[in-house]
Amino acid sequence: MPTSTTTRQGDGTIIVSPTNESLQSATIIICHGLGDSSEGFVDVAEHLASRLPYVKFILPTAKTQKVTMNMGMAMPSWYDIVGLDKRSNEFCNGIDESQQRIEKLLKDEHENLGVPYNRMVLAGFSQGGALSLYSGMQLPSKLAGIVIMSGYLPHESGFNVSNGLQDTPIWHGHGEADPLVRITAANESQSAVQAKGATDYTLKTYPGLAHSVNPQEIGDVLSFLQKVLPPGGEGDFNIKLKEPSEMSVKELKGAISKAGLGRLAVGLMEKGEFVELLQKHRDGKL
Repeated sequence: MPTSTTTRQGDGTIIVSPTNESLQSATIIICHGLGDSSEGFVDVAEHLASRLPYVKFILPTAKTQKVTMNMGMAMPSWYDIVGLDKRSNEFCNGIDESQQRIEKLLKDEHENLGVPYNRMVLAGFSQGGALSLYSGMQLPSKLAGIVIMSGYLPHESGFNVSNGLQDTPIWHGHGEADPLVRITAANESQSAVQAKGATDYTLKTYPGLAHSVNPQEIGDVLSFLQKVLPPGGEGDFNIKLKEPSEMSVKELKGAISKAGLGRLAVGLMEKGEFVELLQKHRDGKL
């Protein structure tokens, strides 16, 4: 049976989670780049999930809005981009709204499932990496880490590192041949974030790599994630799941389907039978 299940929601969000939800002990949010959607990185999330079977991946899709740099064309974007130069990078209309959205995703995982902030990571590619850096270092609570792929620091004048977050591990991968977000922007971002107080910012560059990722970089991302999110968690942490006995028949059927137990539910009629099946699954007795 697969160790993870991929589900798609109506708002464009994709979730890759452990097939047995009770095994989750960490969460990673991956934000896509300009003009893309959550579909752009679902294959990466599924690959990482195969190596990190205790991690739930959340891939949101940015709202569609006009982007000045692209002649005002409307596309999925976390904020408006006026230009690629450092001065234009100060104008990021919409970034605060996207920052709040990411913060809510983290808060929901913490409050609804009990996932500690130090068991969550923000990650992203290009504009999504920029948003992850901008948001992750300004939270009220410290994350396990931040992953930036081909990204940069946006709206530097409005960026500050929250007290207590200075040693948050930041891993930044960047192609040396990137024609869009040039390597100079990566170096400047590292220097600027360190000047704001960050003490653990790693920048790794890849010769010949353009504005993209490659297997070597994804392998390095995996190594970083395994370091900051090892199996298990601190103390006796377990996510808070609704007890099967407290679920409606509709909720039970949904959970059973997500767990890939549909064939075992054929012929079941009574709520108690669905409860028993899901409970056995969570207890590892199937």
